[in-house]
Amino acid sequence: MTSDNALILLAAGASTRLGRPKQLLPYLGQTLLRRAAETAVAAAQGAPVLVVTGALHAELLPELAGLPVQAVRCPQWERGMGASLKTGLLALETAGPLTTVTVLLCDQPHVTPELLGQLHATHAATSQPIVAAEYDGVRGVPVLFGGEVLPLLRTLPDAAGAAQLLRRHPELVAAVPFPPAAVDVDTQEQYQQLLATTAQLPSTPRLSS
Repeated sequence: MTSDNALILLAAGASTRLGRPKQLLPYLGQTLLRRAAETAVAAAQGAPVLVVTGALHAELLPELAGLPVQAVRCPQWERGMGASLKTGLLALETAGPLTTVTVLLCDQPHVTPELLGQLHATHAATSQPIVAAEYDGVRGVPVLFGGEVLPLLRTLPDAAGAAQLLRRHPELVAAVPFPPAAVDVDTQEQYQQLLATTAQLPSTPRLSS
């Protein structure tokens, strides 16, 4: 796997609030993990896609079958998102220099390849080193980091997420409004609400396996 405009899909958590693995929740005929992985691959257009696992690894691999992705397990996944991010960066950097890294989660089912493409387009148009989706009055994941700010990611505390960098360095951040990214799945109630509104949601292109 060569490195360049890479994507990191974080899927390491144990879903303790939900009570079962959110990565494997079915949604529109796919699991949330499969949907997110296909979204990442469609946006990557041949760039590397790395899936970081943690609490589960072998159980998630079948959901990635047939996709041009690499899966790596974060041994310190329990420490938090920062630990997973750094595991992903380390794995990517062994293949070569990184121009950009886009970070996304497996539990934002409305994220589209088009949004991920807009992050890149905004990065090119504004020269801002960080480009984040904006929803519910905040800037958050998915978020693109240019190579010049990757050292900041490497210094994240294990328990912190990418949003901490956005709050600390607002002057470095450009935003792409995308209200649907506000929908995520952390609880059973949120999952049920997601299923209840299925008919109103955009579809994500599916890839053949």
